[in-house]
Amino acid sequence: MASPRGEFSSRFGFIMAAAGSAVGLGNIWGFPTQAASNGGAAFLLVYLFLAFTLAYPALMAELIIGRHAHANAVSALRQISPNRVLRSIGGGTGVIGLVVASFILSFYAIVAGWMLAHCLAALTDLAGMGAASDWLTDFSFSRNLVFMLIFMALTVGIISEGVQQGIERWSSRLMPLLLLSLVLLVIYVLTLDGAMEGLRVYLLPDFERALAPGLIVKALGAAFFSLSLGVGTMLIYGSYISDRENLPVVGGLVTLVDICIAVLAGFLVLPAMYVALNSGVEIFTAGGALISEDTLIFTVLPKLFDSMGLAGIGVSLVFFFLMTIAALTSSISMLEVPVAYTIEEHGVARKPAVLVIGATIALVSTVILLNFEALFGLVIAVTTRYSQPLLGFMFCLYAGWVWHRDTLLQELRKGNAGVEHSLFWKLWPGYVRVFCPLIILLIFAQSLLE
Repeated sequence: MASPRGEFSSRFGFIMAAAGSAVGLGNIWGFPTQAASNGGAAFLLVYLFLAFTLAYPALMAELIIGRHAHANAVSALRQISPNRVLRSIGGGTGVIGLVVASFILSFYAIVAGWMLAHCLAALTDLAGMGAASDWLTDFSFSRNLVFMLIFMALTVGIISEGVQQGIERWSSRLMPLLLLSLVLLVIYVLTLDGAMEGLRVYLLPDFERALAPGLIVKALGAAFFSLSLGVGTMLIYGSYISDRENLPVVGGLVTLVDICIAVLAGFLVLPAMYVALNSGVEIFTAGGALISEDTLIFTVLPKLFDSMGLAGIGVSLVFFFLMTIAALTSSISMLEVPVAYTIEEHGVARKPAVLVIGATIALVSTVILLNFEALFGLVIAVTTRYSQPLLGFMFCLYAGWVWHRDTLLQELRKGNAGVEHSLFWKLWPGYVRVFCPLIILLIFAQSLLE
């Protein structure tokens, strides 16, 4: 007998869970480094504009479909399809989405394990355990395997408790903790020598660069992926929303929280980069380009922390703790996608479903670790650069073209009786039908050319 479906008990719980899904490692390290590589404030301005004109409408497509169906992505896309062919395509899209979400989690757990290891390394540094610190920070199969498994165990433990006691309960705890850690780090880093130079790069725009086609496409991609769209995580969270909630409002709040944390992370990472530069740590390549994101996080910033003495150990602990929280709030949403499908479509109880799926994903992660050079980058490219945009494209098509407009409007009226008179209803249907699919295809085309 399948477990009963859960439901978020409060608006706050949903916003924390959905924002937690959206706020991942990409927000904390990806967005700031993209901004630094693409004109700083120019990129920031374009990103802020596009986040509300592209990402928010696409997010709403997933939330509305999910809340209407109160089911997993496979079942939800079938429910809104008017004929057998479209039901088959919708079901196939949902299945591909859960497979992609699982593969994303397989590499995400590896990276999150690195964060967790570096966080513990700060504690072993405090304890004077040099050998343990070296093992925790060196790239080795044993270190990578152990901490991937620990991270997956944390994710499985939360998801196995269900929607309210697992996802909502822990997201409501972890997200405020993430925000507090981020604010404290920003305040501290801004007091260090060199921070103001990074702040100038971040806040003073070059308006000529803001109109560059390459920058606009990259900002489009950052805005789209920032909200964890395309693999059904937001759809499944939408399916746990009460019918009493005003979807355009809660979707807007999720978008706002996600954007605020990404922008706030820029106030941490860019000044920290220039603090490192001021301390003699190189942050640019020989060609003048910014170093890669992974080198920044695992080489440049640790060197900066080392140069700060005892205070640096504390900063390192808080920073990598922050990164671990960001990873965990995202991983639980990714695991929930295949788990919800297995529970609802095959009648499996939640805990066995979570254990089996979690173990399978951990096994895939282990295979990636055993063939790291060949598989790690390949899995990231196939899932995030190619599959995710195409899946997002399909969700927009189903919300904008396949689903009957009157039924969609009735769904929105559940939480807002006069929604048809709102600005949202006047703009959103056209956006999700035409603008969003075209822009997503543009992002996909750009990824093929890179």
